[in-house]
Amino acid sequence: MTRMIGMSLLLSVMLLEQGLCRPLFVGRSAGMDFQVEEVVRGLGVPWGMVFLSPTELLFTERAGKVSLLELHSGRKTALQGGPKVFSQGQGGMLDVAVPKGYAAGGWIYFTYSKEQAGQGVTTLARAHLFENRLQDWQDLLVTQSATKTTRHFGSRMAFDNNGHLFFTIGDRGERANGQDLTTHAGSILRVNLDGTVPDDNPFANGGGLPEIWSYGHRNPQGIVYDTRHDRLWSNEHGPRGGDEINSITPGKNYGWPVVSHGKEYWGPVPVGEGQAKTTMVDAVKVYIPSIAPGSLLLYSGKAFPRWQGNLFAGALALRHLNRVVISEDGEAVEEERLLADLVERIRCVVESPDGLLYFSTDSGRILRLRPQNP
Repeated sequence: MTRMIGMSLLLSVMLLEQGLCRPLFVGRSAGMDFQVEEVVRGLGVPWGMVFLSPTELLFTERAGKVSLLELHSGRKTALQGGPKVFSQGQGGMLDVAVPKGYAAGGWIYFTYSKEQAGQGVTTLARAHLFENRLQDWQDLLVTQSATKTTRHFGSRMAFDNNGHLFFTIGDRGERANGQDLTTHAGSILRVNLDGTVPDDNPFANGGGLPEIWSYGHRNPQGIVYDTRHDRLWSNEHGPRGGDEINSITPGKNYGWPVVSHGKEYWGPVPVGEGQAKTTMVDAVKVYIPSIAPGSLLLYSGKAFPRWQGNLFAGALALRHLNRVVISEDGEAVEEERLLADLVERIRCVVESPDGLLYFSTDSGRILRLRPQNP
């Protein structure tokens, strides 16, 4: 009897430690049962997240904080040494990411909005983490993206297999920037890990700013690199309708604001000249009405094997987790909308080393989605 009680207590401790006792939400997708659990609440707007180890989650809050969450204990530590951010409108402390193979003491990458002459510019930076402090902070690229608005800063990051970093910048609230190669606004940029320009960038030898990889974007807030297929994916906000998922090709024009599936905010009038143009790249998927996508994830874990190769994005306006099935030839063939009953603006989605999905909400929560135990 004593042994049974001891085992029961041990099981209870394990369940509490894993957060399995009180699932907030139970659902089913692709023939798999899952449940959602709360990890932490009471935050600002948790904008970016990255796993530094299987038990350590680093996250940003748009108002300017960077914190480390210890998953086993639930302890949250605010880090010192971050930059002063331009936290106005949609600007602030934005994404955080590490390249594949990151080990303790390696470079951690950030994007944030930096003040310049009273205006905000999207900035790429990196730092080392030592105990509770960010050290050796380096602004790698302070982009040419200043405008009078506080909208459309982007900005997410992704790494390829060859020592490059991609990051996104919105048009900064000025539509013409999408077609202007003399500004970084409205573009996806590609740099080396030290912030220098790769020799094979499409505009490295002229014709546009050398960091630009693709242009004609409105406000791309998700980007992910598909290692298996050597493909770069991005999603972006359209205006009133016309959110997109795009397969990104170097040097190509993705149309904004010349072509769009969206309408003007002031009336039912199409934006631009039409929905397609031969000199511009069509979206792989268009959302009408807008879902307002957050970050973009390509799932590769073993916890949900039937989701492998699917794209996931949070929806800020339509408040759900969006799952898109991508075919081998890169077409969007199926869509599913999960977690709508949570009624949460889902900002960021990341995959843990053990294949669970962690996602943040604008209400100040970080939650996780795991297979439902029997």
